[in-house]
Amino acid sequence: MKTLSIIESAYRATIEEQDDTIVWLHGAMKGAGADLTVLLRGNAVNYLVQRQDAAGLAFGDWRQTQPPTIASDLAALAAKGVDICYVAEDLTDRGIERNELINGAQPVGRQAVAEFVGRYGRVWYW
Repeated sequence: MKTLSIIESAYRATIEEQDDTIVWLHGAMKGAGADLTVLLRGNAVNYLVQRQDAAGLAFGDWRQTQPPTIASDLAALAAKGVDICYVAEDLTDRGIERNELINGAQPVGRQAVAEFVGRYGRVWYW
C-alpha cells in the first residue's frame, strides 16, 4: 500500500541526532521496501533548501560538530525512489525560491492538498 507521509513539524531533535528522526525513519522504511511519498508543509519546507549550514551552531562552550544536512537526506530519499513534494504556498510564505531547492522536489498547490492526500491508502502526519 502506498503511504503518504506529511511532515510539518520541523527541526525536531536535529541537534541531538544530527538529522530529522522522521526523515531518517523514511530512509530505513524505504530500504525495507516501503512505498512512500513525502509531503513537506509549514516550516518543514525549509528542509528542501540546499544551502543550509548549521556548522557554526554553538551554545556556550558546546559546538555542533556534526550539523544536520536535511536537504541532503531528502535528496538521498529521492534517489532511492521516494517522491518528495511540498506545499507551494508554504514555500512562498517563507520567501524561498524554487531555485534554492534540492532537485526533483515537486510542488503541490494548497488547494490541491485534499485531492493529493486522497490518492493514498495510508497517510501519516508528523
